[in-house]
This record gives sequence, structure tokens and C-alpha cells, in this order.
Amino acid sequence: MSNLQSVSALHGVAIPGFYGKRDGEPGVTASERKDLGLATIEARSGQEAALKAAVLAAYGAVLPSGPELANGKGVRFIGIGPGQWFAVSDILENEAFADDLTAKLKDLASVADHSSGRAVVRLEGPAVRDTLAKGVVVDLDPRVFGDGAAVTSTIGHMGVLLWRDGDAYDIALFRSVGGSFWGWLRTSAAEFGLEFVTTS
Repeated sequence: MSNLQSVSALHGVAIPGFYGKRDGEPGVTASERKDLGLATIEARSGQEAALKAAVLAAYGAVLPSGPELANGKGVRFIGIGPGQWFAVSDILENEAFADDLTAKLKDLASVADHSSGRAVVRLEGPAVRDTLAKGVVVDLDPRVFGDGAAVTSTIGHMGVLLWRDGDAYDIALFRSVGGSFWGWLRTSAAEFGLEFVTTS
């Protein structure tokens, strides 16, 4: 029997604690969101309308037509391109989520598991937008990038998917750049004070 265990993308890289400015409350609080199910789904030719109906019936979410976040029952769908969505589950972990999508969406979509290849980092706090502005070439003004907005972009030359969930910003990145992303975040948030909390 295998003893392999899932390891955080930031394990051994990001140590819980405070970084940069120490006086007052931290301007940015970061945490890695572990134990998520991550997958992409792409509508098969001519099946987009049927796929949207199937997702609504199975997960209670209306698939967005653009770069937006749609909430369902324990799952979020984020538009990443024509007929393509990035899906995040808080309930089903790892490949179990991709298996569930495949079973419920049948022949309407192609599903790919991304749980072991991506990490999701959540950023919160009063200086989040100022920090992100140092690396994201996107207007994050709330009047433009409101709750539920999403964008595929880069941070410090690293490809990311960024979405806003209430006052928090979630960033999905490839595990292979976890160390580089942490270095960018630690440096960019230093002037505001950064707290990295235990992953959740």
C-alpha cells in the first residue's frame, strides 16, 4: 500500500508568521487553500447549452459566459475562455471532484483534474489591492473588478487565474512556481505588513 500523501505547494517555503512591517495590523493576510478539488471543463462541440443545463441541475450554478465567478452547491465555476471554465470544490478533494464532474456531465464536456498541479492562495486585508497592483496589469478598482470578477493574467511573469470572492482575492497558480510566487508576495507586501496564516 502506498504511503504517499498530498503536500502543500508552499510546504517548507512559506512559514506561518509575520513579514515586513511589524507595527500595527498586517495590511495583507495570506493563506493557502488546501484540500480543494480543482478541475477545468470544456464544452464539447455543440453541447454548451446542454452543459449549462446539466451544471445548473447538478450543482445549482449558472455557468458564466465571461470572466466571472458563479457559486453553486459547494462549488465555484470561473469563466476562463469561450466554452471553458475553471471549477473549484470545497467539498470534494483532489481527483474525486473531477470524477464527480465527469459522471454528472457525461458526454457534454471534457474534464481535466488540476488538483495536484495547482495551488490556490487567498489574500485579504486593507492593502491587498495595493500589493496586487505591483504585479497584476489589471485594473482592480472595485468599480471595475467587483465581487465575482475574474481574470487570467500574470503576476511577476507567472501565469495566474485571479478572482474576487467578497473582499478576498483568490489566486490559482501552478505548483511549480509556488516558491517564486511566495518570494514576490513577501517582497510586494512587506511595506504593508504580511501575515501568512496556517493553511486552510
